[in-house]
Amino acid sequence: MSKQVSQPVPSSLCVFCGSRFGTDPGSREVASQLGQLLAHQGISLVYGGGGVGLMGLVANAALKAGGRVVGVIPSFLLKREAGHPALTETVVVETMHERKLQMFERADGFVVLPGGIGTLEELFEVLSWRTLGLHSKPIVIVDQGGYWQPLAALLRGVVDGGFAARTHLDHVAFVSDLKDLLPAIAAMPRSAGLEKRLDRV
Repeated sequence: MSKQVSQPVPSSLCVFCGSRFGTDPGSREVASQLGQLLAHQGISLVYGGGGVGLMGLVANAALKAGGRVVGVIPSFLLKREAGHPALTETVVVETMHERKLQMFERADGFVVLPGGIGTLEELFEVLSWRTLGLHSKPIVIVDQGGYWQPLAALLRGVVDGGFAARTHLDHVAFVSDLKDLLPAIAAMPRSAGLEKRLDRV
């Protein structure tokens, strides 16, 4: 019988989430709880550098709990006063593309909280890279209050429609409770997976 090898606790996690609070007060609560969890586990928070919305709540909670917080933010957002003033480290870049690359390179995995178009765009980029075998970092979506159920259905529909392999669903995990976050990260496959099938014409 093969011995189960447990994955180490990641040293850093990148959190994608909204720059607004959303309508569900539970989203604010889970954002603060996530920041505390990362700090208490000694996991550095990497995020988009904002001091607004759920982004700001995650960062504030992590900082208050003594955690390390790295924000990556484009200069144009700093000019709009959307940045957080008191992070452990602030990385200022010029473009959104540079921001996402920096966040990707500084993180051992990704956690997705409720958010909007920007959050979806960040998620789908790292998920796309994962399906292409460009990385094997875990991606976990925290489905606060069922917010991400339409996304889960969409991903299943993409597979059922023949535009993705069923194994691609293994590249992202959904949890409804933060107590399941780190176990889900530890359980996710780290292999590159099968080469993506292409339909030749």
